Amino acid sequence: MKAALIILALIVVVGLLAWLLDKIFYRRLMVKEGGSCDEEATAAEEEETECCGMHAVCEKDLLSPVSDEYEYYDDEELDAYRGRGAESYTDEEVEQFRDVLLTLRPDDVAGWSRSMQLRGIELPTEVREELLMIVGEQRDKRQ
Repeated sequence: MKAALIILALIVVVGLLAWLLDKIFYRRLMVKEGGSCDEEATAAEEEETECCGMHAVCEKDLLSPVSDEYEYYDDEELDAYRGRGAESYTDEEVEQFRDVLLTLRPDDVAGWSRSMQLRGIELPTEVREELLMIVGEQRDKRQ
């Protein structure tokens, strides 16, 4: 019993020493490189909050925009639908969105979705579901 307690105490002490040495050397390294630990932690947190559009979380939010810049994908006519709700489109208008989606290259779909969000155009529900399926398939192919 005494031997087990001694071994446990040694493991705890070695663990604490390893943790302290890591912190000390990490801080020295950061100071030598001219950065600070807080800056790197903040940068890592910001990096995690950005979304490339290929994650399940982003799919839930319809591929969250990463930047304020957008480009047109030969779909300037869709700007006429800016500000409309997803359920307010007629069947002909839904087909217009679907035509654009189905003519995109698969690797352009995420960018098109971000472009639509930035332009204030809400996709029809049916087209949004198709878009999420395409993005899901692209993600599965990459894995």
